[in-house]
Amino acid sequence: MARLAGVSPATASRALNGRGGISEDTARRVRHAADKLGYQPNALARGLLSGKSCTVGLITTDSFGRFSIPVMQGAEDAFGPGSISVFLCDGRGDKIREQHYLRTLLERRVDGIIVTGKKQDLREPIGRDLPVPVVYAMTHSNSPDDLSLIPDDEQGGELAMRHLLSTGRTVIGHITGPQDFAAARLRASAAEKVLAEAGLTLAGGSPMFGQWSEEWGRQAAAMLLRSIPGLDAIFCGNDQVARGVADIIRESGRRIPDDVALVGFDNWDVIAQSCRPPLTTVDMNLRELGHVAGQELLDAIDGRGTSGLRKLPCTLVVRESSRPSLD
Repeated sequence: MARLAGVSPATASRALNGRGGISEDTARRVRHAADKLGYQPNALARGLLSGKSCTVGLITTDSFGRFSIPVMQGAEDAFGPGSISVFLCDGRGDKIREQHYLRTLLERRVDGIIVTGKKQDLREPIGRDLPVPVVYAMTHSNSPDDLSLIPDDEQGGELAMRHLLSTGRTVIGHITGPQDFAAARLRASAAEKVLAEAGLTLAGGSPMFGQWSEEWGRQAAAMLLRSIPGLDAIFCGNDQVARGVADIIRESGRRIPDDVALVGFDNWDVIAQSCRPPLTTVDMNLRELGHVAGQELLDAIDGRGTSGLRKLPCTLVVRESSRPSLD
């Protein structure tokens, strides 16, 4: 293979293992030669030479996979195709099960671990003085010695509310999930902050905390529409709530977005795209968050780990549910 690429065996090895120190043109020639010859690197041999297993563990509390799968995909993007294998372990929110998976992964000599979940609330570290680095993604370790990466919920809430104001809406309600979720509180406080800057308050006087469900969205929307006749927009704490809200707005004889604009949070495609009309929503960019987690874990494995809390920005995905007011 090295002969076909016109390079030395050492240069070919660096190119295939991504160790750098060579030009992109040389790396491309080596990869082309490897593809032509059907070469597959031997992970076991590479691990023996480097002292690494070329494996990483990902432990999650998100059994459904709504949050952990995008995070894992982003991490795999950072690791590169075929370079590192990921063991996905579902802790199901059970500390005993989580510790079992931690021991199993350490016995398998993984090079590092990503811990993820379905909420950004503070949690205990998965372990102390572990022999491998750990990065927390979409969850927040309460130890300042750990690196935690979470979406910036407050910034996302501000994006949603500023968007609704920019479309001419001024009587805006907020329906969201349980108050004991940090994400729900942060999104709600951001909405109130943006309204206050515009000299406005939430319709109904305060956020409507409840459940992360369509049923709660329907119940809360019915209450808002009955009590606030001039309501012209609703910002929802997640897309499931928003779809329930959309049902009630239509059933009340009002039109979305002409009479009531609607914005959700999460950009869960299966819900946002099927909502009638398609839902404007805030994207937490979980795949990018996972990519950053993967990069940070690779750096930590190489001895360049960092610590602290880092909030990554959200983006607004504008669809038909929040067109500008026609008035």
